[in-house]
Amino acid sequence: MIRSVPVKATQITHNDLDGYGASTVVGAFREVERIVHVARYSDIGPVVEVELKRLGASKAPELLIVTDLGLEAPAVNFLKSFAAMNGRRSGEEKHRLVVLDHHASSLDQLREQGIVPLPEEGTLKRFDLADPDLTLLIDESRCATRMAFDHRELYALDEPTEAERLDLQTLVEAVDALDLWKKDRATFLGGHTLDEVFWDNVATLVPLGHPWHDRFIGDLFRGVAELLRQGRSPAEIESGIGALRTRILDALLKGEPDDDRLLTTRMRVARVLARSDTLFRPLSDGTLLSFGLDSGMFQRVSDRIMESGRARRVVNVQRTGSLSFRSNNETALDGARKFRGGGHKDAAGGRLPNNASAFSIADALGQVEPVLNPPPPDLSGSPFAALKNWKG
Repeated sequence: MIRSVPVKATQITHNDLDGYGASTVVGAFREVERIVHVARYSDIGPVVEVELKRLGASKAPELLIVTDLGLEAPAVNFLKSFAAMNGRRSGEEKHRLVVLDHHASSLDQLREQGIVPLPEEGTLKRFDLADPDLTLLIDESRCATRMAFDHRELYALDEPTEAERLDLQTLVEAVDALDLWKKDRATFLGGHTLDEVFWDNVATLVPLGHPWHDRFIGDLFRGVAELLRQGRSPAEIESGIGALRTRILDALLKGEPDDDRLLTTRMRVARVLARSDTLFRPLSDGTLLSFGLDSGMFQRVSDRIMESGRARRVVNVQRTGSLSFRSNNETALDGARKFRGGGHKDAAGGRLPNNASAFSIADALGQVEPVLNPPPPDLSGSPFAALKNWKG
């Protein structure tokens, strides 16, 4: 296996079963410091624009891995801009970009911008973008999870154990069958099972944005893959998910001072989330903002935050643009009204202006802050400003 250079790695991937499968596979072969999950292909433009600016300012070389994201026009422009930016860096500072995709629409977008694959037989398409540190592979016959596994020489640093490798192969085959909708494969039913487990757990317990999020989902995937490899039926796996989650959380919560194993899973996790610095961002008025929290979990976490005195009002923004306010000083409704909402004095909801959506906590913060706490009017341009300090 060709070993990758041990540099800081970031992964951008889709937020469906295949996208998380790809991040689970990559994480098995190297440490990834940050994983960005993109809900819609149309959101990748703003995401890669942020990454391009960050990489341009980074002095040290980094590795960026992009998986399971259809290359819309902004993403194709990003590839060109990355190559141009990288061409201006010295040899020791050059970044590496690995893009593993399997969408037919990506081929169409590349073709529209004059980028065609190199001559090669089979379904795998390689592209030359005039940067040897930029690898772009598109293969319509394989899901992103399988591509990440089959092309691991592009990024791998570590070697999993034999048992871990067998579980990964089981995961890859199950996700591949479901994502390509190959109902004739024996592994399709396992993929269906994985998909149900994924959607039942991806947003309900350890939310996106918390450092444990991807570790929790990855451990869950590997646990289900082990059960599939053992020949367990979908019904057996479904009935055992609670015990599997408990084992994963026992490991995550080991050493937590206030963990109580007599509580439910949500109750145990809520105690940790309420203390998180990365999951919440303070607004200028002291309100704490979170992004994408499951409604049930937000209710539990916000209550613990306010009970501890960390904040008196908390707001959660969903990707769809809906907002939930909670308070213990009767200000939730005041906040919701600024977003065309309503409800109770301490529990209310609204929507982002212009029915907008949000793709990250930073995006949500940028849309909520100016509405909830508008800056004072600038009177410097007023014709009466000159009279302000005039004394007759």
